[in-house]
This record gives sequence, C-alpha cells and structure tokens, in this order.
Amino acid sequence: MAARLNPYLGFRDNAREAMEFYREVFGGNLTVNTFGEFGTPEGSPDADKVMHAMLETDSGMALMASDTPAEMPYNPGNTITISLSGDDGDLLRGYWRKLSEGGSVTMPLEKQMWGDEFGMCTDRFGIPWMVNIAGS
Repeated sequence: MAARLNPYLGFRDNAREAMEFYREVFGGNLTVNTFGEFGTPEGSPDADKVMHAMLETDSGMALMASDTPAEMPYNPGNTITISLSGDDGDLLRGYWRKLSEGGSVTMPLEKQMWGDEFGMCTDRFGIPWMVNIAGS
C-alpha cells in the first residue's frame, strides 16, 4: 500500500463504544490504543481514553477514531479529519507539503513515540488533515 485516504472521527469519551458499534455494523478487525499505553500517567482522566482506534474491514474500508483529550476543544459537527497513511514516505511528504502550504500546522510532520512519522495540519480551506508515514 503506497497511501490510503480514510475518515478520522473525533469523540468526547466514547470513541471505544462508537468503534465497537461500527465493527458490529461493518465487521472487520478493530485495534484500540489508549493514551495510557503511550505515556499518559495512570490515574490521569485521559489514561483510559482512546488515543487511536482503527477498524479495517474485509472489504477494504478503514475507519479511524480517537477521544478528544479534556484540554482540547471538542465541537460536535467539527469532529472529522481526513487521514492519509501508508509507507510511501516521498509521496506522503509531498502531500503534506502541498496540504500545509497556505494553511496551518497543528503538529509538525516528525517521528513520533509509536515509531512512525506523523503530522497534523489544516489546509487553506479549513479542512483538517493527518499524515502518518509508517516506520519512517
């Protein structure tokens, strides 16, 4: 897979429940990681919340989601981001450059604690994007 485009849904405290529901609807394999698994201290209000969930269906669909941490704004209706992911770093970095040009970078595209290169930006039309390059 060179690159994949899929929706990324934002929730406030019920991402796990929603993604389990979508798994019942679409079938497939659901993986869920919490903020606690990536360093948020145990006992923190966000430790058990979903940092990243991904549902991959047998028909090739992919749906991702997370809980919005308490310190970040959550505005129902503005809870979808477009995610680009894959292992073609040159292709995805090119998309990143074009998408972030004239927009705003929320998180620079750089190596993350889970081992991939990841960044978030909003393009000049106000559309939020996430780019994840596997194993960079």
